[in-house]
Amino acid sequence: MSIRVLIADDQPIVRTGLTMLLDAQPDIEVVGAAADGREAVRLALQLRPDVGLFDIRMPLMDGIEATRRLAGPDVTDPLPIVVITTFDLDEYVHGALRAGARGFLLKDAGPALLTQAIHAAADGDALIAPSVTVRLLAAFAHAQPSPPRRPIEPLTAREEEVLVPVAQGRTNNEIASELYITPSTVKAHLASLMRKLGARNRVEVAMWAHETGRI
Repeated sequence: MSIRVLIADDQPIVRTGLTMLLDAQPDIEVVGAAADGREAVRLALQLRPDVGLFDIRMPLMDGIEATRRLAGPDVTDPLPIVVITTFDLDEYVHGALRAGARGFLLKDAGPALLTQAIHAAADGDALIAPSVTVRLLAAFAHAQPSPPRRPIEPLTAREEEVLVPVAQGRTNNEIASELYITPSTVKAHLASLMRKLGARNRVEVAMWAHETGRI
C-alpha cells in the first residue's frame, strides 16, 4: 500500500515540486497540500495521512505549532511529521523536534533522502539529515554550559555502539545493518538510551553523545 502524505508549505512552487517528486515514487501518494499550518491541521484531521511533510515558516500557524497539535506529547494518535526547511536557523528545527516532529531535512537534501525520510517516518523510525544534526549541535553548543546529565543507569556496551550512529543521523535500519542486529533491536536499545538519558528524542540523544565526547 502507498504511504499517504500531506504536504504543508506556503510557497506554491514548492508544494507543486514536492507533490510531483513524491507522486513519482511507486509507493508514495500525496493526498493533500496545505498553504499554512492551520490548513495543515485541518487537512490532517480530515484526511488522516500516514506522514506529514511540513515547512517551518508558514502564515497563520507555523509548522512548529502545527506539529505540536498533530504530534505533540498530549496527542493520542500522533501523526509522524517530517520537517523540511530551507533555513539554517535551527532553533526552528529544535522547536519542531520538541513539538514531536519525527524527521528533519533541509530542502536541498535531494529526492533520495526525502523519500527515505518519508519511509522512515511511516515505519515508526526517524531520519535526521546529518547536516541538520551538525547544525543543531553547533547552534546549541553555547546555550548549554551546564555539565552533561548523568545517565540514571550505566549504558551497556551495545547501547554505546548504537549511540554513535544515532548521533551521526543514521536511521534504525542503517544502524541495524551496520551492527548486524534487527531494526527492532535497535529501537529497543534507543528506547533504553532515551530512558537512561532523560532524552525525549534522537537529537537530544545525539547532543548528549557530543557533549560527552562520544563523537
